[in-house]
Amino acid sequence: MEKTVKIITDKDGRRLVVISRILFKGKRWICWDEVKEYLRQYVGDSYMVEDTKDTVYIGSDFPDEYAGSKYTYSLKGANAKAKANAVQGIPEMIEIAEGKHFRENSGNKHLRDAAFGWYRYDSRFALPVYNEQGMLERYNVYHVSMLIRHAKNGKYYLYDILGIKKETSNPFRF
Repeated sequence: MEKTVKIITDKDGRRLVVISRILFKGKRWICWDEVKEYLRQYVGDSYMVEDTKDTVYIGSDFPDEYAGSKYTYSLKGANAKAKANAVQGIPEMIEIAEGKHFRENSGNKHLRDAAFGWYRYDSRFALPVYNEQGMLERYNVYHVSMLIRHAKNGKYYLYDILGIKKETSNPFRF
């Protein structure tokens, strides 16, 4: 499947992943099993965060967590559609991530998987908005937190993408 994703710099000098195709459509419901299947192509890959030079791996648990987390199930409407379609730009969103900050494990549940705690990085992506005639109108820009687990083996693994927020003051036009 052809990938239609690119990294650009916006008018404020900030990097942004532009995703030019909507793969997962639906106003009321997203088929998360299809999203999970799409994510499996990344398992075993690794990507470098340019800002920190950290290598982030994609583990076999990532598709299930991304598509089946409590956060994912809480999403409705445009934010659910945004998270589903963001999967197309996972490598690029890791590449442009910034603002690394550490979080301790807050419960016993993840002591095995994230023995050394968690990191969050900020990233941004944009999705197209089409008018009623199917013509591109603009791009909506979203901010996300990328949750990275620091595993017992010392490696960083992408765990989920959380905190999807539309940047309401910044619709992007080409």
